[in-house]
Amino acid sequence: MAYVIALPCVDTMDKACVDECPVDCIYEGNRMLYINPVECVDCGACEPACPVEAIFYEDDLPTEYAGYRDINATFFDGLGSPGGASRLGPVDKDHPVVEALPKQD
Repeated sequence: MAYVIALPCVDTMDKACVDECPVDCIYEGNRMLYINPVECVDCGACEPACPVEAIFYEDDLPTEYAGYRDINATFFDGLGSPGGASRLGPVDKDHPVVEALPKQD
C-alpha cells in the first residue's frame, strides 16, 4: 500500500507534503507531484500537510480519482526507485494523462 496524489495537485504543487515526508518519496513532475509507491512507508505525514487535500491513502482513494493510483505508479516507469526525490530533483515529465489535462485553476 501507499499514499496517492490525485487531481487537486495538478498545477498547484504546494510542496508542503514534500517537507513532511520522512523518506523523501514525493517527486516533482512538471505539473504535479507523485508518490513513489515502492519508497512510500505509509506513515501518512504528507496527507494532513496538503492544503488542497490531494493526498489519499490508497484504500481511501475516492472513486473519481481511482486512476491516480496507476498514474502515480507508472510515472516511475523508466525511473525506477531513485532513492530520494531531493537527490534526483525535478523530473521533466508528467504522466500522459496529466499532460493532457487542461490547465487547472
